[in-house]
Amino acid sequence: MRITAAAPGATVQGPPTPVVAELLVTARKRPERLDALPAGVSVLSGDQLRATGAGDVRDTAGELVGVLMTNLGPGRDKVLMRGLSDGAFTGRARSTVSTYLDDAPINYNAPDPDLRLTDVERVETLRGPQGALYGSGALAGVYRIVAMKPDPERFAAGLQVQASRTHGGSASYVAEGFTNLPLPGGKAALRLVGYYDDEGGYLDNVALRLSNVDSTTREGGRAALRLALGDRWTLDIAAAGQRLHSRDTQYLTSGAAAAGLGAARAEPALSGDLVGGGAATNRTTQVREASVNDFAQGAVTLRGELPGADLTATTSYVQHAYSSLYDATRVAAGFSPEAVLGIYSEAARIHRVVQDLVLTSTGSGEVSWLVGAYGSASLERTPSALDILAGPTPSVPLLAAAVSHLTRVYDEDRRDHLRELAAYGEATWRFAPDWTLSAGARAFRSHLDVKTNIAGAPPTAPRTVEATASISGISPKVSLQYEFMDGALVYGLYSEGFRPGGVNTTNFVGVSAKRTTFEPDRLQNFELGAKGRFLDQRLVLRGAAFYDQWSNIQSDQYRAGPTGSGLSYTANVGDAHIRGVEAEAAYDWDFGLTLQANALYSAPKFTKVNQDFASFLGSGLPGAPRWSGSLLARYEHALPRDLMLRLVGQAAYVGPARLTFDPTLSARTDPVWNVSLLADLVARRWTAGLYVTNPANSAGNTFAYGNPFTFGQVRQVTPQRPRTVGVRLTAAY
Repeated sequence: MRITAAAPGATVQGPPTPVVAELLVTARKRPERLDALPAGVSVLSGDQLRATGAGDVRDTAGELVGVLMTNLGPGRDKVLMRGLSDGAFTGRARSTVSTYLDDAPINYNAPDPDLRLTDVERVETLRGPQGALYGSGALAGVYRIVAMKPDPERFAAGLQVQASRTHGGSASYVAEGFTNLPLPGGKAALRLVGYYDDEGGYLDNVALRLSNVDSTTREGGRAALRLALGDRWTLDIAAAGQRLHSRDTQYLTSGAAAAGLGAARAEPALSGDLVGGGAATNRTTQVREASVNDFAQGAVTLRGELPGADLTATTSYVQHAYSSLYDATRVAAGFSPEAVLGIYSEAARIHRVVQDLVLTSTGSGEVSWLVGAYGSASLERTPSALDILAGPTPSVPLLAAAVSHLTRVYDEDRRDHLRELAAYGEATWRFAPDWTLSAGARAFRSHLDVKTNIAGAPPTAPRTVEATASISGISPKVSLQYEFMDGALVYGLYSEGFRPGGVNTTNFVGVSAKRTTFEPDRLQNFELGAKGRFLDQRLVLRGAAFYDQWSNIQSDQYRAGPTGSGLSYTANVGDAHIRGVEAEAAYDWDFGLTLQANALYSAPKFTKVNQDFASFLGSGLPGAPRWSGSLLARYEHALPRDLMLRLVGQAAYVGPARLTFDPTLSARTDPVWNVSLLADLVARRWTAGLYVTNPANSAGNTFAYGNPFTFGQVRQVTPQRPRTVGVRLTAAY
C-alpha cells in the first residue's frame, strides 16, 4: 500500500456519520462495544440529541425502541420500557425503570425528575430486567444519561437560544449554555452548564376565568470538576440541580362529562379554546392544580487502575422534593354537607445516599469478570392534607381570598427509612473462538421502617401506624452468545428483576387488613436476540423476542367510594406473562441520507388475579400499548462557504392503551402520531434553524387522567400539544 498526498484542490468525501453509530457504552458498568452486548441496548449520541432537538426524556422516547412515558405533566411522569407497565399512577411502588445520571441513580418511587438534556454526551437504555447489576427498580430496564466530562486539554463553550409559539397558546423560550475551563497545570478542568426553559401554556380554565394556565418553567444546571491524580487515577466531583414549576396540569374535562363540577361551568370559553381536531382546551377545576419538582444531586467518582483490574467508586447524594395540588371538591361533602371547595395537597421530600464500588478485570484473556458492592440509605417524608371550604360558593375573584378560610379535615405525616445492601458479580468466559458464556448474580437485602401520624375531622380516624417490611434474596442472570466472522451476533438471555414490598397508610377511615401491606414482585425474562452491521457497515439491524413472567405485580391505585376516592394505595394485582418483539434498524446512503426506525410489539396476558383487588383484569397492561415505534429521516447536504443544510423529520407512533387494570374504569388513550420537522443551516461555529412539532395540529388523547378525585367519574383527556413553530440559534467556541 502506498500513501501519497492528494492533488491540490482535490477533496476526499467519506460517508456521513451514521445516526446509529458503533459506540462504546457503559450500560453494564464497563466499557463495551454496543453491538457486542447480549442484551437490548440502544444509544442516542449527543450529535443526534442536538440534531433532533431532544431536550428531555420525553423527547428521546420516540427515538429509543420500547421507551414510553405517561403524560400527567412535566416532572410528574413515569418512564416505561418494553410495555412493562405497573400502571399509570405514581405512588409507593418503586419505579420499574431505574434512571441514572452518569454512575449514580436519581430515582426511587418518585416521578422522573425530567432533567433537561443540556451538554449531554449520550443517552443509553438497557432494556429488560437488570436486577443482577442494578438491583431493585431496574425491573424493566435502565435509562442512563451520560453528561459531557471536563476536558483539561482545551477551552470550549456553547450557547443555544430558541423561541416558539403554540397554536392557541403562549410563547415558549429556552436558553442554555456550557463552558469547559482547563485549569492551570493541565491536570484539571471545570465544566459548567446552565439552562432556563419557559414552556407556554395553551389550556384555559373557564371556572377561574384564566387562559393558558398550564405553563411550566424549568431552570437548572450542573458543575463538574475533574482532577487527574497521577497517570492512572481520576477524581470527578459533580453537582446538578433543577427546579421545575408547572402552574397547572394539562388535562381537559369535556363539557358534558364535567356537568355538576361547579357553578362556573357555563362561563364562555376564553381565547384559544380549540386545538387541532376541534377538541376544546377548557379546564373547569376550581383550583389551579400546580406542581413543583425540585431535584439536587452531588456525586464523587474515583476511577483508577489496580493490578489486573479497574476500580470505580461512586458516592452520591440526592435530594428530591415534589408537590402537587388537586381540586378535591368531590370528596369535601363527606366532611361537611355545606362544603363547596376541597383542596388536596401532597408532597414528598427524599434524601438518599448511595455508595457503589465496582472492580472490573483487565487484560485479554478468555475469562473476564466484574464484582461490586452496593449500599444505600434514604429518608422520605410525605405529608398530605385535605382542606375544605364550607359556606356559600365564593365568586371567582374571591377564590384566592377564600383559601385563608379553609378548614383542615385530613392530615397525614409519614416518614419512610429505607436501607439496602447488595453484593453482585458477573463472569464472562469465551470458551470457544466464537462462543461466550456469561453468568452473574446479585445478593441483596432491603429493610423499610414506616411511621405515620394521621389526624383530622370525622370521618377521619386519627391513628399512628408503625410498620416494617423486609426482603432478601438473589437475582441471577445468564447469557450465551455466538459471534459470526462479520461481527454479527446472536444471543440467548435469562435475567430477573425485583422490587421490594411496602406499607399502605393513606386513607380517611383506616386501611383494611388485606391492604395494609403489599408484597415484593418479580420479573423473569427469557430473551433471544440478534444484531449486526451489513452492506459495508451501512445497514444496522438489532432485534429481540422476549417472554416475561411477572408475578405479584405491584400497582399504585386510587381508592373508590364517596370519602376515599382520590387517595392512593399500592396493591399486588396478580400475575401475567408478556410476549414481545422489538426491532431497530438504520441505513446510511452515501449522498447524506440516513433512515432510522424502531418498533415494539408487547402482548400481556393475566394468568392469576388477586381477588382482593378485582375479580377480572381484562387484557393489556395499563398505559402500555401493544404497538409503538418511530421513523426518523436525517439528510445532510454540503453548501458553499463551508455551510451544511441539515433536514430532520421524525414520526413516532404510540398505540391506544387502557389506563387502569380495572375494566370498569375503561378510559383509553388514542392512537397518536407525534411528528416533528427541523431544518438547520450549520456552520463551523454556529447553527440556525427552524422547527415545527405536530404540524397537522392533531389532538389525540395521550393520557386519560389528570385528577384522582374525579377519575372514573368525569372524562379526563390530555390532548397533544397543538402545532408549535419555533426558531433556534446555536453558537460554539
